[in-house]
Amino acid sequence: MAVSEDRLPIAQLQISDAGSSFVFFEPFELPASNQRVLGPPHPPNTVIPMALRFAQESNKPNLDEIVDTVKIVQAQGGTFTKRLAQHGTLLFRGLPIHNADDFSKFAHAFGFRPHEIIGIVVDRPLLAPNVAPANEAPKEVLIYNHNESPQVPHAPEYIFFYGHHAPTEGGESPISSSLELFNRAQLEIPEFITELAEKGILSRVTYKYDRQFQGGSTLRQAFGKEIVDGDDDETKRRKIEAQIARYDRKVHTTCEWNDDGLVLTHRLPVIRTQPGTNLPTLFTGLASYWKNTQVNDGVRKNVTQQLFGDGTVIPEKYLRHLAKITDEIRVLHRWQEGDVLVYDNVIAQHGREPWRGEQKDRVVLASLFDGEKVPGAYGFGDWAQVVPALE
Repeated sequence: MAVSEDRLPIAQLQISDAGSSFVFFEPFELPASNQRVLGPPHPPNTVIPMALRFAQESNKPNLDEIVDTVKIVQAQGGTFTKRLAQHGTLLFRGLPIHNADDFSKFAHAFGFRPHEIIGIVVDRPLLAPNVAPANEAPKEVLIYNHNESPQVPHAPEYIFFYGHHAPTEGGESPISSSLELFNRAQLEIPEFITELAEKGILSRVTYKYDRQFQGGSTLRQAFGKEIVDGDDDETKRRKIEAQIARYDRKVHTTCEWNDDGLVLTHRLPVIRTQPGTNLPTLFTGLASYWKNTQVNDGVRKNVTQQLFGDGTVIPEKYLRHLAKITDEIRVLHRWQEGDVLVYDNVIAQHGREPWRGEQKDRVVLASLFDGEKVPGAYGFGDWAQVVPALE
């Protein structure tokens, strides 16, 4: 596969500080299992992921030089942001990143606003500024392709992953295009796309007082940021409901308390549009929820249910077909230690393959960020437009 991209124009920039130097990045090819040419509606010869490394003729810079350069390049036209909007995912290889703090510095250099997770369903303890483990689920668990946080109204626009430890077998991160997924689904199962556009989905998420599965969150972790020791039950409930209200979904988010915790039901759009192009994208975990029930039974509980927005059940044949398309358009990123993958979460899906060996053999950290704009609406009705969470 020929990589058609020219060297990024970063080479034309020089940091003004006397101790800094040029930083050259150039695209390079990956094996076919790790990289492919995207189908419509992407421009011809657009690859996913776009893989970048230091140009061979350049001296290897230190992390501060890289961070300074990224900041300047982003400030002078948002080069990396534009590449993400085109390719969906970027791979940076060979960076001098060795720990969570290094990763945090690099991720923050892009100038995005750190994302606050409201209603988290997995346990992500903070390791450095805006850095946490990507997922602590057992190594046997498949996490199939999905956009980040499709089950709640408030999702990040950008996701950074850093490979700190890579297993010898398995543990790849899938990469696929949500734009291409929509395009294929519209051609192959148009009646399903029509229903999604007209109805959206009801996403029912269960939050329990106790942890539901290994690597999962508790109700307090999900919504209890204002709770302090000594709060009575009424105060805790009031503070949790105040966090839920920050979704700003009004009648489209309902809350049901029970003895174990609560169940939130959101009416959400699955089809959203990419800022800047208005291209429709399938922002969803529908295939993932279905796939996980097929292969993870007894290993991980499914805490999210997905129905059409009118409450009717989504036929399994459509979920199976979404998974079929996803299998055909995805690649599996084989990690090398130090790799950084950056996803435009609006148009690209990620996941996690199981691996052999020990749990500690694969350590991937994550950093989530918001963009300047949230995805646009595709369907009709006020439920079809997501909004930023209230401060």
